[in-house]
Amino acid sequence: MKEYSNQTLYDKPDDGCGCGHNHSHEEQQHDNCGCGHEHSHAAHDDIDILAEEYNTAEKQVYILENLGCANCAAKMEAKIKVLPGVESATVTFATKQLRLAADNYTGLLPQIQTICASIESEVKVIPRDTQPSNSAKEVEKDRKKDHSLAFILSGAALFICGEFLENMGFGVSVTLPVYIIAYVILGGNILLTALKNLTKGQVFDENFLMSIATLGAFAIQEYPEAVGVMLFFRVGEYFEHKAVERSRSQIMDAVDMRPEVVNLLAGSEVKSIPAADAAPGDILLVRPGDRIPLDGVIIDGESRIDTSAITGEPVPVSAKVGDEVISGCVNTSGQLKMRVEKPLADSMVTRILDSVENAAASKPKIDRFITRFARIYTPVVVGIAAAVAIIPSLFTGNWHHWIYTALSFLVMSCPCALVLSVPLAFFCGIGAGSKKGILFKGGVSLEALQNTAAVVMDKTGTVTEGNFVLQQVIPVDDMDAQQLLQIAASLEQHSTHPIGVSIVAAAKTQQISLTAPGNLKEISGHGIHAEIANDEVLCGNQRLMEKYNIDLSAYHKTAFGAEVLIAVNGKFAGHLIVSDTIKANASTAISRLKKAGIVTVMLTGDGEESAKAVADTAGIQEVHAKLLPEDKVNKLKTIREQHGAVMFVGDGINDAPVLAAADVGAAMGSGADAAIEAADVVYMTSSMEAIPQSFAIAKATSQVALQNVVFALTIKVIVMILGLCGFASMWLAVFADTGVAFLCILNSIRILYKK
Repeated sequence: MKEYSNQTLYDKPDDGCGCGHNHSHEEQQHDNCGCGHEHSHAAHDDIDILAEEYNTAEKQVYILENLGCANCAAKMEAKIKVLPGVESATVTFATKQLRLAADNYTGLLPQIQTICASIESEVKVIPRDTQPSNSAKEVEKDRKKDHSLAFILSGAALFICGEFLENMGFGVSVTLPVYIIAYVILGGNILLTALKNLTKGQVFDENFLMSIATLGAFAIQEYPEAVGVMLFFRVGEYFEHKAVERSRSQIMDAVDMRPEVVNLLAGSEVKSIPAADAAPGDILLVRPGDRIPLDGVIIDGESRIDTSAITGEPVPVSAKVGDEVISGCVNTSGQLKMRVEKPLADSMVTRILDSVENAAASKPKIDRFITRFARIYTPVVVGIAAAVAIIPSLFTGNWHHWIYTALSFLVMSCPCALVLSVPLAFFCGIGAGSKKGILFKGGVSLEALQNTAAVVMDKTGTVTEGNFVLQQVIPVDDMDAQQLLQIAASLEQHSTHPIGVSIVAAAKTQQISLTAPGNLKEISGHGIHAEIANDEVLCGNQRLMEKYNIDLSAYHKTAFGAEVLIAVNGKFAGHLIVSDTIKANASTAISRLKKAGIVTVMLTGDGEESAKAVADTAGIQEVHAKLLPEDKVNKLKTIREQHGAVMFVGDGINDAPVLAAADVGAAMGSGADAAIEAADVVYMTSSMEAIPQSFAIAKATSQVALQNVVFALTIKVIVMILGLCGFASMWLAVFADTGVAFLCILNSIRILYKK
């Protein structure tokens, strides 16, 4: 086997090289990661990672239909977790899902249903696999929305009528019945729900608190106030639910690209079957404009495929017979026939959906803090309300004023705005990433990126394209470049080595005809000796030239990469340079990271000179070369000690030990199975621009979550102070509850539209 200069450690895997000996590369190939140990990132030490808890118990995902309150979702989770046999339970308000790990989840279902109904009476616990189709759910949702809106409009009309009659001088005997009817229409369901929940011990329930506050207003003869507050509450609740549903549907519709049906080819017939029924080996028809339904291989036809929904890359790519196609991409032009390789459950569209749903269930520290804070907040505010109603009144005798103030406190004591705002912000951040082909494995990953001080990258497939390309042909004396390339390609035309293949490919691109060499002999560790058109030709490294006493005074190294030297009839004729190609957007991405104050580092097994040349071109600040996989782990620890938390970006399959040792592990590529399972962040696109984009999304998400918490708490505290000073009404208290929640939701949705 020939060797080329500067090729002692090369970072291109040589699958099927056929050279008969081992190559030492920068990256060690690990099929399906195969590293023999579990990956646990440092950032995961104190978080609720469901995967670890699910090892021994049966797993099931349930949909909580009609779940309408984020605080109630937190209460359900807390109660379900303590059931006997439950290893873990996570209720995610953003997706309305209960993810359960239990010894006997089927037997626990009645108890879970009872718990959920005791907190929100209309909630139904349905296994995800048996939930109604999207169309059926939309019809039911629209029916409930219209029903709720009709009640609000009817109550509002009666409230306005009561106000009009009161202003016209009519007495209580006329206006009170109008107000009572309006109150029953607007708050009847809330009163009934509060009564049911009260019998089940739900004292600090939102419905109960609103009922007490408004009934108290009736008791002190503030009739318009009682009805108006209930009206304002219902309107705020309506818009709050609408905003939540909009953000939820925007994200889930974008990532749920699973087809309901596929076009199965049976002989010459095309029949529509459920996508779940399609099996590996089935032949499907994909018409122009159709989405690729399942992962497979093209067996007939040619087209261009829009991969933007999966990778975020806007430019369609060509696809022909033999090419693999990923579900979720769109066939833009020609008709295709494809063979199914994976069923729906294992296809990319399902994996992406599962990844986003799992991500929503992984709660960051700030979310868990707010949930714990909410359990203390409500009883404290209710206690303050009781004190405000009684203590000042004993001294002033003004019971009416202080009871009214206390009722305002009750209205704003519900922590929904707080409990809802944080997870929704992170859910929108996860959704914003998925739209750009960036899969975050949870709010934890987004939170960890905020604290990352350094980005450590491997070279091949991350900074470079991971392919060998002929970069330069440098002839000397009377030899021209095309002739030199023809000689090298003729000798390499049967080679399976990546360097030889790249030389032949370059010759074919230039339509250079190749000559069959005679008396070809490979000299191990040096190169090739052969004859072409009666000329003696040498092709290999510098040691080969020296072995045959070739004068190399005309040879000058001009660039990094593997060099192939050529001599004809004992005279040096020139050399070719083959190297990996640096990604077009590498410099821009590195520049953005440095502007954000993040240190950039490259770890590689390549030689010092080659690695430094790549780093200098891309603008990477630090480079460490000639590293074995175990050396990279030690170097990563040193970088962490110097700079702080580190993110490692690799291909998700190779360098598994480094990926596991990083605070945040990121896989770059087209979403290989092992990458999706092992990494905290998966870049479905191979573009390096995705790295600074992920940091920007993480920063925006954390900022919005913090803004929501500060805003909600500040408004509530201000309204409480104003109430104690006699300046705040119950109307303002309702704004501090539902109004603030609505504004926090709108603030969270901004993440989806940020550029």
